Amino acid sequence: MTRRTQTLPEAYFVGIYADNPDPWGFTSSAYERDKYGATLASLPRERYRSAFEPACSIGVFTRALSERCDRLIAMDLVPAAVEAARARCADRPHIEIREGAMPGDWPDGRFDLIVLSEFLYFLAPADFAELVRRAGETIEPGGDIVLVHWLGETDYPLSGDAAAEGFIRSAAPFAKVLHQSRAAEYRIDVLRAGIDA
Repeated sequence: MTRRTQTLPEAYFVGIYADNPDPWGFTSSAYERDKYGATLASLPRERYRSAFEPACSIGVFTRALSERCDRLIAMDLVPAAVEAARARCADRPHIEIREGAMPGDWPDGRFDLIVLSEFLYFLAPADFAELVRRAGETIEPGGDIVLVHWLGETDYPLSGDAAAEGFIRSAAPFAKVLHQSRAAEYRIDVLRAGIDA
């Protein structure tokens, strides 16, 4: 299979949502339900002050994650997904859903949790490197970065393993792996900033 060489464009995702408002079955898939549970279980702390979740889609995981956060900024580049996420999280004033693309619209501020779930493999090398740089600039010392990646075959610029290992390698100056887990279909890697970094 030939991999794409460019970051997947906004039109690719807008088209997917035009065909289906929940294109990956976030509200109904057993895979998503199990992965969300495993991701929440992987969080080293019970509570976080300020979290960032890019590529939040329609906000299903966003809502669950918000129960562990005092403040949560979530973002997606597809307007329909942002609208759905805002509706889903409307009763949670500590959640802010923004429209924007990664890495260019990475928010200002500092975070003690960044969740990068199932989208790093959409990025071409230059955008990937810029995203790692932004994460390094905004993660607080002692903060956690959680990587979640599907392991199936795709034509994305990176495989799930390549995306996770690439992030871990590139983030080595500012974060180290705290723990890792692997299921049949996905892997979760938790890094902590400032551990001998």
